[in-house]
Amino acid sequence: MQFFKDLSLSAFTAGFVAVLVGFTSSVAIVFQAAQAFHATPEMVASWMWALGIGMGLCSLVPSLWLKKPVMVAWSTPGAAVLASAGALGGFTMQEAVGAFMVCAVLITLAGVTGWFERVMNRIPLALASALLAGVLARFGLSGFTAAQTALPLVVVMLVSYLLGKRLWPRYAVPATLLVAIVFVAITSGFTGASIVFGLTLPVFVAPSFSFAAFVSLALPLFIVTMASQNLPGVAAIQASGFGDQRRAGGDAGIPISKVITLTGLATLVLAPFGAFALNLSAITAAICMGPEAHTQPQRRYTAAVSCGAIYIVIGLFGAAITGVLTAFPKELVAAIAGLALLGTIGGALAAALREEAHREAAIITFLVTLSGVVVAGVGSAFWGVVAGALALLVQHVGRKPVTRPPSA
Repeated sequence: MQFFKDLSLSAFTAGFVAVLVGFTSSVAIVFQAAQAFHATPEMVASWMWALGIGMGLCSLVPSLWLKKPVMVAWSTPGAAVLASAGALGGFTMQEAVGAFMVCAVLITLAGVTGWFERVMNRIPLALASALLAGVLARFGLSGFTAAQTALPLVVVMLVSYLLGKRLWPRYAVPATLLVAIVFVAITSGFTGASIVFGLTLPVFVAPSFSFAAFVSLALPLFIVTMASQNLPGVAAIQASGFGDQRRAGGDAGIPISKVITLTGLATLVLAPFGAFALNLSAITAAICMGPEAHTQPQRRYTAAVSCGAIYIVIGLFGAAITGVLTAFPKELVAAIAGLALLGTIGGALAAALREEAHREAAIITFLVTLSGVVVAGVGSAFWGVVAGALALLVQHVGRKPVTRPPSA
C-alpha cells in the first residue's frame, strides 16, 4: 500500500504531537461544556467517543483519498461558548444536542454553497500568512514561557531540538519528544491520572429544538466556529501550499468547501452522541503540514492519516486514552508544540512580509491576531483579518499604480 511506503517516523510523530497538543490543550474546556448541560460520566465519555470518531474519520479518509494533509478538529472556542452559555442559560442536554444539529446544518450550507471559500480566496496570501503566524505564535511563546515553571525540562528540550536540527533534521522533533519523555520519567514523573481500560459506549440523546437554544447556543457556536476555527484553518492550508493551485498552473489542492461540508455532515450525524462542532484545524494542521512532518510535501498526508488514526483510537478507548494523554506535564506539551511549529511560523512570517505593498497590513493582521483580543464573543483571528483588510482598503483603494520609467 502506497501509504506505508510514504509513511516515515517524522510524519507519524507529527501526527502524534498534533493529537497531544490538540487534545491536552483544550479537553478540559470540552469537559466543562458537557458538564454545563448536566452530562453524566457516561455522556462525557460519549462526547469523547463522538469527537474522536468524527475528527479521526474526517482527517483520515480525505487525507488518504486526496493524498494531502486534511486536518479536522473540534471547535475549542465553540466549547468555551457552550460552557459559558450552558452555565448561564439552564439548557438541557436535549436542547444542546438540538443546537449542535442546527449549527451542523449551517456549517454544511456554508460548505455546499461555497460562500466561505469564495470569501477566503479574496484574502491576499500575505494576510492569510500573517493570520496563521499570529495564531501559531501564541503557541510558540507558550513553549518558551513554560520555562518559568519547568526550566530544566525546557532547556533540555531546546538543546535536543537544536542538536537534532544539526545532526538529524528530519527527526529533530521525534528525538526531542523522546528525550523529554525520558527526562520527565527520570525526574518529576508524570502527573497522576485515572486510567480506566475498556471500550467507550456511545450514549444517544434525542434532540429538542427551541428558539432560545438557537439564539444562545446554535448561532454563537456557528459564528465562532467559522470565524475562530475555519478561517485560520483555511489560512493554514493556503500558507502551507496546499490550497487550490490550479489557477497558478499547478495541481488541485485541498477542496476547502467539500471538507467543510464533510465536517458539517459528520457533526450532524454525531451530534446526538456529543459531537458539538467539527471544523478545519489550524494549530494541529500546521504541525502536520509543515516541513517538520516531512521534507517532501507530497508525503505529509501520512501525518494527517496518523493523526486521524490516533483520534479514532481515542474515540474507541476514550476514558483510558484521556487518562494517558492528560498525564503529560503541560510544560512538555507547550514546549513540544512551540518547537514543532518554529518552521511553520518562520515560513508564514516570511510570506507575510515578502511584498512591500502588503507588509504593513500583514503586520497589523499579525499583531491583532497575536493579541488574543475577543470582541462580541469572536476571537482575534477574525478581527486580525478585519484589521488587515481595512488597512489594505485605506492604503490602496483609489490609489493609482506607480509606473516606473522605462530603463535606458
